[in-house]
Amino acid sequence: MRPFILACALLCAVTAAPANASPSSGSVEPMIIGGTLVTSAPWAAAVYRNGSFTCSGTIISPNWVLTAKHCVGTGLTVRVGNVYRAQGTPSSVSRYVNNSADVSLLQLSTPIQTSEYSKLADTNPAIGTTNQIYGWGYTSRSGPVSPQLKTANVRMTSICRDYYGGQALCTSRINGNAWSGDSGGPQMYNGQQVGVASTADGSSTQQYSSVPAVRAWIRSTAGV
Repeated sequence: MRPFILACALLCAVTAAPANASPSSGSVEPMIIGGTLVTSAPWAAAVYRNGSFTCSGTIISPNWVLTAKHCVGTGLTVRVGNVYRAQGTPSSVSRYVNNSADVSLLQLSTPIQTSEYSKLADTNPAIGTTNQIYGWGYTSRSGPVSPQLKTANVRMTSICRDYYGGQALCTSRINGNAWSGDSGGPQMYNGQQVGVASTADGSSTQQYSSVPAVRAWIRSTAGV
């Protein structure tokens, strides 16, 4: 079964849903289908397409935002540095550069200064480690997206493949899981970004493109 792409566009209409299921009958929690709310994340970036929230992401330098390749298209803008995505510092995107994996770099038209940029890891986390995922995505199988950034703990289970066949980190739910709108958002381990959200099943597992696998490409493209 092909995994569910996590992008959220045109008021979060799903762009591709080969593994969708009926909405959960449970109560909606104000978080990543589980997890907790975030109170500070100066590196957080919300990606918009033609004015509609599309994906999560991270700012890695004043000029560059890291997100998923399946998030990009025309009319891209970002908001950066605030856990409330609509209140972040805005910038338009002058261009984007795609990797062969499900990873894209967005070059900002106006540089954004923030107190902390996402720190990128050079090595994948070990199997069995507890990692953190972040995003503004759906708070239940049927939505809505969250206005405030969320986080959840996940467990590293294996090295797998992302939506485009690139190296990915497979993780399982501990206290929450990713879903639509979390695409492009980070997976962190020991304070460093190890992954970019690519696909998920909406209930227990997710696949995040490996940042270490494309680390040299990021350096050559964005200089960081």
